[in-house]
Amino acid sequence: MESDGKGAYVLSNLAEVVERILSFLPTKALLRAACVCRLWRECARRLLRTQQSIAWVSALEPGPSDSHSLVRALAEELENVHVLPQTVLYIADAETFIGYEECHRQKRARKRNSKETAIALEKLLPKRCQVLGLVAPGIVVTPIGSSSNRPKEIEDGEAGFALLFPKIDGVKIHTFHFFKVFDESKLIESGLKNNPELRVVLLFVYNSWKPGANRFLNQIINPLNEKSIILAGGYVESLTSLTSENNTEAGDSYGVVGLAFSGPQLQSATVLLDQDVIDERTVEAAMQRLKAANIPEHNTIGFMFACVGRGFQYYKTKRNLEADAFRKFFPNVPLFGFFGHGEIGCDRIVTGNFILRECNDIKDDLLHGYTTVMTLIHLGSTKANQV
Repeated sequence: MESDGKGAYVLSNLAEVVERILSFLPTKALLRAACVCRLWRECARRLLRTQQSIAWVSALEPGPSDSHSLVRALAEELENVHVLPQTVLYIADAETFIGYEECHRQKRARKRNSKETAIALEKLLPKRCQVLGLVAPGIVVTPIGSSSNRPKEIEDGEAGFALLFPKIDGVKIHTFHFFKVFDESKLIESGLKNNPELRVVLLFVYNSWKPGANRFLNQIINPLNEKSIILAGGYVESLTSLTSENNTEAGDSYGVVGLAFSGPQLQSATVLLDQDVIDERTVEAAMQRLKAANIPEHNTIGFMFACVGRGFQYYKTKRNLEADAFRKFFPNVPLFGFFGHGEIGCDRIVTGNFILRECNDIKDDLLHGYTTVMTLIHLGSTKANQV
């Protein structure tokens, strides 16, 4: 009984001991522990401020359930993650997330299935979290567990991922959404204009086959093309979720959505693998260009936006060629992305002094087909790794 009393005294009064014990808890358990008493609440808050590394949940194989495998994976893995998500980007394969039935009477069922899946995903996440959800013909994903896991190019079949961005000191991440009518004032509201700390913009176009979509996209990217920022992304199948918007009207139109990353500590680089990149040797040459940017690999995430015309059929003899080449040069950087209907990007570097270096002296052409855009985003050092 005496030892029990001493243990209770320690856990009620010694912050250093309590904080050390709580540091082993995943975030959901940590939030529950914060309700015990004021001391535990203060310790939990300090720990949450140190958990500033990105986390992710991957789904690579279908399961027996009617729901998408990403919903099941997220439900299971959120119990184990050590971050409190503030912004979430999820991308899943279009075929199993939505379905491709062409019969007119099935369109309503297909749309309802997509909405129900998106709602199921969002219910798993914190209510104040910004969520951007997309579907694309194919998925590029790093299996959960370690950043050194081999990334997979999944051109067919059920797959998806959710990137969990916590609050990061010195970094601001904003979602944005433009559809139907372009309003330049929204660029300012979204942090895309008059923002000297803007470093990276990931852009995704949905319903790009509709008349006027490309003109609309150019209205948005042309003002950004003059600035010292990284622009990267691609054409997806459709938008499934954006928690800050009402998507009922937007879903029937074309539009542009994305994430804007601002902050002085951000560093980024992209390379374009064009139609001259046709084999392992030329792919690795492109990866060497990206490596030459000297972007720190710690707390860095990679993105791959590839055309549906590339992948296994393009390289003929080898699967997963581009993702494997990325891993060869960046063995500790997780890679995510998709196969889509067009690509956005060029060769650019934004590093140390944030001086833009372009591969051409002329204005960059950002819109491409039959290409791949590889992008690195470094989010800066984290407190968790400074302790």
